[in-house]
Amino acid sequence: MTHVEIEVKGKSLYLETGRFAKQADGSVIARYGDTVILATAVAAKEAKKDIDFFPLTIDYQEKAYAAGKIPGGFFKREGRPSEKEVLTSRLIDRPIRPLFPDGFYSETQGIVSVLSFGNENISDILGIIGMSAALSISNIPFERPVGAVRIGLLKDSFVVNPDLQEIEQCDFNMVVAGTEDAVIMVEGGGLEITESLLLEALNVAHEEIKKVIALQKQLVSMVGKTKREVTPPKTDEKLMAAVSDLALEKIKQSITIPDKLRRQDALNDILKDVITALNTGEEDISKDITFLFNKLEKDLVRNMILQQGIRADGRRPDEIRKISCDVGILPRTHGSALFVRGETQCLAAVTLGTSEDEQIIDALEGESKKTFMLHYNFPPFSVGEVKPLRSPGRREIGHGMLAERALKSILPERSKFPYTIRIVADILESNGSSSMATVCGGTLALMDAGVPIRMPVAGIAMGLIQEGDRTVILTDILGLEDHLGDMDFKVTGSEEGITAFQMDVKISGVSKEIMAGALEQAKQGRLFILQKMKEILASPRESLATHAPRIFTMQINPEKIREVIGTGGKVIRGIVEQTGVKIDIEDTGIVSIASIDETSARKAIDIIKGIVAEAEVGKLYMGKVKRIVDFGAFVEIFPGTEGLLHISQIADKRIAKVTDVLKEGEEVLVKVIEIDKMGRIRLSRKDAVRGQSAAKSEE
Repeated sequence: MTHVEIEVKGKSLYLETGRFAKQADGSVIARYGDTVILATAVAAKEAKKDIDFFPLTIDYQEKAYAAGKIPGGFFKREGRPSEKEVLTSRLIDRPIRPLFPDGFYSETQGIVSVLSFGNENISDILGIIGMSAALSISNIPFERPVGAVRIGLLKDSFVVNPDLQEIEQCDFNMVVAGTEDAVIMVEGGGLEITESLLLEALNVAHEEIKKVIALQKQLVSMVGKTKREVTPPKTDEKLMAAVSDLALEKIKQSITIPDKLRRQDALNDILKDVITALNTGEEDISKDITFLFNKLEKDLVRNMILQQGIRADGRRPDEIRKISCDVGILPRTHGSALFVRGETQCLAAVTLGTSEDEQIIDALEGESKKTFMLHYNFPPFSVGEVKPLRSPGRREIGHGMLAERALKSILPERSKFPYTIRIVADILESNGSSSMATVCGGTLALMDAGVPIRMPVAGIAMGLIQEGDRTVILTDILGLEDHLGDMDFKVTGSEEGITAFQMDVKISGVSKEIMAGALEQAKQGRLFILQKMKEILASPRESLATHAPRIFTMQINPEKIREVIGTGGKVIRGIVEQTGVKIDIEDTGIVSIASIDETSARKAIDIIKGIVAEAEVGKLYMGKVKRIVDFGAFVEIFPGTEGLLHISQIADKRIAKVTDVLKEGEEVLVKVIEIDKMGRIRLSRKDAVRGQSAAKSEE
């Protein structure tokens, strides 16, 4: 067993190898505080045939025992990955993937297992570090170690790896991963922050990353294996010349076709002709022809941008595609919007629900409730394909969470707007930046629903083309530019600042200067899009949609909750059956009444007010005689509260029998004359009548 460690925030960051999972190509235990993860990496001995991409799979899995828990549900074992596990798998994959050499096609799998979960809030960060270390000490050709850190902003100060308690107090937090030289991946969000503050946070993060990488290098120097040799893919110069002669000029013409499908059809036709012309020998070389054809296309698109400043659809590098918006287009939804940018369409629909619609999350951190959800769907027809419909994949979950993070900070406080909010974003057409279209469409749908958001938010995706010293930053990238480019940097925010961001690169990292330029260019693009959105709907509608539930809240004495609920829920069920509303009561005494019909809600409120009302000495009440006894009558002055009207207080004159004056079920005006220490109420009818007569005399 070999281990190394450094101190971070007063605790040891500990890496160990040689004790667990020794048959894996690389395995590392990473520990910080009470949180322990096992990272393993294995690569197939032979390359996978007939592929031209690197088949990498990263899986992050949480063991319930890590937090001393038994899984809930009927099957008492871990099942399909949770949303957090999917998102963390993506988080680990993204900074790892760019650091494998071209030509390495062996199927590779990395698995991160959480073995012990403490309150350090660091299992995902340890996952990146542990996976990088496992790959680095193995014979798998991983080019260089990656470090990672979470940075939070707490009371105007940066906090490194904030724990579960600190993260709740942070205005924003982000995960940063990178090599010694540059940042590779960024993801985070929160309350609005400025571009300069984000850059400052990245600088703090990178200094911490360097320390983590030094620790990994120390481990590699002690136990690192010799890396496998990888033969870079060789270009058949003779075949390349033949493909170029047949296709170069035609590709130049086709890549400038603005319409995505027409452009792709034209390129496909050219490729078919080239394959027909050149694939004439005994050996099938269509795969080699396709590879060289795609390389020609990539080089032409990139050089056109670098040399001429012109993109495939004719735009300048900082130009945004045509934008159009519409709201209120679906009659029965609570809010809806269609956001269109170029050939990307997002249909967003908002549904407002009650506390019964909250999502219950059972995680290692404990059980929690989620009152805002954004679900992103990417059907195959959006890109003109035929595929079976499946449950949401990693991409859909990741894009949905990015958009959810972008909008979460602008939502009203729950105490002021006690609704559960769900946004569904259906991508109807896609040609890049669909997640950012979701942010824009989601904002418009929220305002159409009458949700009092603090301010509108828009999103934009930035790209990068870099060859040596030549660099061009692209605003609002196409799908083609994402595929052939070097960076995908998504930035969302309001006019006041950034609310969410996510950056991935295909190169070894981006410099601080490029990052600063991309952020400034993104800001200008974001402000332009926000203005276009405001031209359609500048602020939330003043009232909720007709079909949305109305939620009214009231505060009652927590000691009265039992009376409102009743034995076995009898009272509250009766109110629901009588009015048709939904009622939710919190332990603090806050009662939420939800109904599409405001009249029904008001009726329920009145009933509850009657149940929890407390009698006041000297106050008049119109009560109902509930029971008659020899010495008086018990009168209900409001639901559930009765007082004794003694026979001597029924009338000014002496009466022989109570039934001579009162009948059960009769309404009678009474006055509270005393409430004793035990809470018993004494009433007077004669004092009430006198008081009423005196009041009329004064009039």
